[in-house]
Amino acid sequence: MKKLLIVDDEPNIVMSLEYIFKKENFEIFIARDGAEAIEIVENTIPDIILLDIMMPNVDGYQVLNHLKSNDALAKIKVIILSAKNKTSDIELGLKLGANKYIPKPFSTKKLVIEVNELLNKK
Repeated sequence: MKKLLIVDDEPNIVMSLEYIFKKENFEIFIARDGAEAIEIVENTIPDIILLDIMMPNVDGYQVLNHLKSNDALAKIKVIILSAKNKTSDIELGLKLGANKYIPKPFSTKKLVIEVNELLNKK
């Protein structure tokens, strides 16, 4: 079973993503901020992370930096889901190592396809 970490401080988004990906047979982990995300990642090593940018304490960019600077975690796939949709935000997310950057609001159907495509790439 593939492990998916949802990192978002918005309860409605977390609930809907958890529901959708449980139906897709993912084992789900949830973090409500970046510090919690880093702790969960180091203990579970998920296959893929859905990462929000704007969160309390540690933001998504800092989480991404942490992942990519750690050899054991650098290969984890990351999709940023963020309301920050300026070109500069998207470029920064991709430059820091995200595999995809999807602006909110997003299509959950498309997101499921994107996640599965990323995980099937070698």
